[in-house]
Amino acid sequence: MLPFRSEIRNSPSRSTIKIYLSDESLDAKIKKHLEHFNEIEEIELTESIGQNRVGENITVFLKDDADISKMKKSIDSSLWWYFEEDMVD
Repeated sequence: MLPFRSEIRNSPSRSTIKIYLSDESLDAKIKKHLEHFNEIEEIELTESIGQNRVGENITVFLKDDADISKMKKSIDSSLWWYFEEDMVD
């Protein structure tokens, strides 16, 4: 099982990046880890609604001038690094 998955969610008001962790106990740690990105305006822990989803997700709101596709790639890369380092420790 993968430690996380992420997806871009488009909405009329604002596009977001949703991150679903396989271990929800890490939500707060991952939220703190993501706070170093300057392009992120806000990060929320929200309840997931839907089938085959974890109970919570991390919702990332970007600043208006940020490229959402590039940011998703950067966040994914950073999370893979985080989980690789965590597994080594």
